Amino acid sequence: MIHREMMMFRFFMVCMVLMLASCNGNAVAPSASADGSQHVEKENTMHYRPLTPDEEKVIVKKGTEMPFSGKYVDFHDDGTFVCKRCDAPLFRSSDKFDSGTGWPSFDDEIPGAVQRVPDPDGRRTEIVCANCGAHLGHVFENEGFTDKNVRHCVNSISLDFKAENSDATASATTRKAVFAGGCFWGVEHHFSKVNGVRSTTVGYTGGTTENPLYREVCSGSTGHAEAIEVEYDPDVVSYEELARLFFEIHDPTQLDRQGPDIGTQYRSAIYYANEDERRTAEKLIGILRQKGYDVVTRVEPVSEFYAAEEYHQDYYEKTGHEPYCHIYQKRFDD
Repeated sequence: MIHREMMMFRFFMVCMVLMLASCNGNAVAPSASADGSQHVEKENTMHYRPLTPDEEKVIVKKGTEMPFSGKYVDFHDDGTFVCKRCDAPLFRSSDKFDSGTGWPSFDDEIPGAVQRVPDPDGRRTEIVCANCGAHLGHVFENEGFTDKNVRHCVNSISLDFKAENSDATASATTRKAVFAGGCFWGVEHHFSKVNGVRSTTVGYTGGTTENPLYREVCSGSTGHAEAIEVEYDPDVVSYEELARLFFEIHDPTQLDRQGPDIGTQYRSAIYYANEDERRTAEKLIGILRQKGYDVVTRVEPVSEFYAAEEYHQDYYEKTGHEPYCHIYQKRFDD
């Protein structure tokens, strides 16, 4: 019994040392040049493309461009139309047709790429990018233009185009998901091992400070959480599978902490990009609560994601260490 208590005490002390070293900037520091000055690491990569004022009026504020004014109205190249804001694939050129209405028209979408949202007036149905929620236009049915009897009426300004067989088209099949579950080192360690995950980026999200630095986030003053952005292939691994893993590699019952890491920056949160992701997150939380888990995980809309400093990326892979405070624990039956 005494030996077990000593082992538990040592484990606790190791976690505390790691936490203090992390918040004091004593992890893996940026490399220093010969004159003693530190290299400035590339950081603060935005989650979405920057938009022009005209693009923001349509994509964010749900405006409509003038008919016959968009670049893709009379456009017939082979390839894939993607979201202007997040680059997610939306429509194939083979599904585009000339409706004569003045806007690009498609009678089908790439499966799962477009979400339908009823307009407040109840008369029309808006379509948005399922990955980032960008406004695309509206969808209409039973007009008789094609055999599919569907017309996705899309603003050209909401779209970008990737030519057939281009590298951009090949890579546009991935999606992104954002999770926060304590120190991002351990969360990334587990997600990076998943088949179908193409890349992971640790960073900060959910707060109000633009372009935050690690020491600022560690102070708890920015409102940001340490988070991870997972880029994955939905044909290999589903969003629900990733969300289930998220709940099994951290303790979702701990409020504003994870093990010895204490503070709102270590909160448990899922940042959803569309209604399907929100419903999935809430469904899994409901399952866990039925099992007796007092889940405190926040479910919030995705917001600006800022990549952390380079020395935080793939931390455990770089150091050869294993996470102390993110241990896998099966919580779902299947």
